[in-house]
Amino acid sequence: MSGSRGLLAHLKSGHSTVANAWAVRRRDGLRLGFTDHDCAVEFDGLEFLPSSGMTASALQLGNGLAVDNAEAMGVLQDARIRADDIAAGRYDGAEVEIWRVNWANPEERHLRFCGHFGEIRHGDGAFYVELRGLSEALNRPVGRVYQKPCPAVLGDAACGFDLSRDGFKAVGQVVALGADHSLQVALAGSFEAGWFARGVLEVESGAALGLRGVIKHDVALDGGQRQIGLWAELGADVAPGDQVILVAGCDKRVETCRFKFDNLLNFQGFPDIPSEDWMLVHPARSADLTGGSRR
Repeated sequence: MSGSRGLLAHLKSGHSTVANAWAVRRRDGLRLGFTDHDCAVEFDGLEFLPSSGMTASALQLGNGLAVDNAEAMGVLQDARIRADDIAAGRYDGAEVEIWRVNWANPEERHLRFCGHFGEIRHGDGAFYVELRGLSEALNRPVGRVYQKPCPAVLGDAACGFDLSRDGFKAVGQVVALGADHSLQVALAGSFEAGWFARGVLEVESGAALGLRGVIKHDVALDGGQRQIGLWAELGADVAPGDQVILVAGCDKRVETCRFKFDNLLNFQGFPDIPSEDWMLVHPARSADLTGGSRR
């Protein structure tokens, strides 16, 4: 007997060897396991280590549509969860599973919570993270917004554009750092000025490996270099010599969709919707109010 039934039978036996286990999967694919037992527990190909000291408050679970929530606390360690990784946003939105497991026979376990990380606070050698359940997705607005710009994200299912096509991604190397979250990047290939504005910069090496930033402006420089400004500072330092990838930007206009990406059939906006000024238009008033014909 295994799984939840096996755990239930074990609890009924009166000889409890039960512990809690947490499995965390970051957006970059890294998996970490924690347990409140004093020895490591292993299942699902993941080792749950006790050295983290991770604990969780009482789970608030319900059968309705209310959001399941809890809070977990753990110890910051250089080898596992580091403060700079939290500050860099590497744990934002990470998937989390909480198990009740028989540490003497890990096949006997029960999944108590499944969701993702919410707000994270850290300090004094510890971190505190809000756990948000799967039902939180049901609180998001659903439906389309009637507007002129396209609401789709470039390359997503609604947009349908293949960003792997030639000319829409460029590999570069950071040459120098500038003020206001800007980078000087040397690219392989030539691109129009502003080609990457509103696009994405992805860091491929260095301390900021795996981080992404939205491009505010893209200025062409001499020698095939670009001055790339970001809307917000990356969560980790970028240094000269780091490899980056620049993804072409889209300003959501129908003209851009048609001429830059040749993707007009998938445009999700409504370019012919009347503007707000149209609502203020009123009939012109005639100077002759007699009702007779004008001569």
